[in-house]
Amino acid sequence: MIALVAAGALAAALSTAAGLLLVISASISHDLIKKQLKPDISDHAELVIARVAAGLAVLLAGYFGVNPPDYVAATVAFAFGLAASSFFPVIIMGIFNKRMNKEGAISGMITGLLFTGGYIINFKFLDPASNTAEDWLLGISPEGIGFVGMILNFVVAWVVMTFTPAPPEEISELVEHIRYPRGAAEAHELEL
Repeated sequence: MIALVAAGALAAALSTAAGLLLVISASISHDLIKKQLKPDISDHAELVIARVAAGLAVLLAGYFGVNPPDYVAATVAFAFGLAASSFFPVIIMGIFNKRMNKEGAISGMITGLLFTGGYIINFKFLDPASNTAEDWLLGISPEGIGFVGMILNFVVAWVVMTFTPAPPEEISELVEHIRYPRGAAEAHELEL
């Protein structure tokens, strides 16, 4: 019985890890490289990039498995801080602001991610001796700096969005459909 529970737990962990590896490799090879940086890349080259990205992700995960950060709570705080500083503002602005465009989203995400990641890397890896409250920006520890990165993301995304062209009409319609799903959209139109 214990062996079955252990096998089930291992299977759950492996399936989650496999799913995350697929997302990481596809995000880098297809979403970043093919869609943004090099649209004319061949399928074979895209596959090679996906495999290299998956391999690097495994190596990075292995490194953190052998040399874990301070403790689990710090790792979770870093993960949430990085997610808050990169994805949260873009998701919120993308859903609730029809004017949000890819230029604003990308610039905001890069700003939030670089600021938060740089702050964490500086105090945790490059100069851990200076990881004291006296040296922190506004007295905010590396575990909590994601909030500041999130604010920077909002500001940069808003400014860039304001000074760049609005998204195409079909994107605005998609945002409207997300805000008011089928059934709710008709009710919303009746209210107008």
